[in-house]
Amino acid sequence: MGLRERKKEKTRLAILDAALDLFLEQGYESTTVEQIAGAVEISPRTFFRYFTGKDHLVLLFHDHAEDLMLEALAQRPPDEPPFTCLMQAMRAVLADLEGATPEDAQRFLKLRRLLDDHPRLVGLSAARGAQTEQHLAEAIAARRGVNADEDQLTHLIVAFAMSTMRVGFECPRRDGTIGDVQHRMAESIALAERSLRPDWDL
Repeated sequence: MGLRERKKEKTRLAILDAALDLFLEQGYESTTVEQIAGAVEISPRTFFRYFTGKDHLVLLFHDHAEDLMLEALAQRPPDEPPFTCLMQAMRAVLADLEGATPEDAQRFLKLRRLLDDHPRLVGLSAARGAQTEQHLAEAIAARRGVNADEDQLTHLIVAFAMSTMRVGFECPRRDGTIGDVQHRMAESIALAERSLRPDWDL
């Protein structure tokens, strides 16, 4: 990463950190883009060079996780069963969490707290998750040689996988450290793999 890219990344993270702190201190709805920009000593116009708005900040982890999963899927062997592919894609997300810096771990936990405190954001998160599910279904359908708009099994495979991830992140509770989240997610993946008969997804 060159000097210019490092500077841009530093600014992007500074905006994210300021926004998360303001959201948690004074509420998501009460916080304006102008306040976030002011906290980082940039103009609102500069803010919009990095983010499309406040919602974009909240959905950063969703965007990153989807990118990781789609990239991991593209690298899996073509004859690997679809659900196995998705579990390995989720392990890529888990590996990313395990390799997170302390600063990134704190950002992740702050985002979770923010979602817990704001019901509207839960709906926003669910809608973004549905988009990810559709994108994964398209990738799995392509691997299986079927039409994602017509094949029910493809959507069941992805729905089971996404439920596995959701349980890992949220159940039996949403609090705890980043290590707790990692442990629950790994446990959820292992439980899903043990619970389904071999070749059910073929």
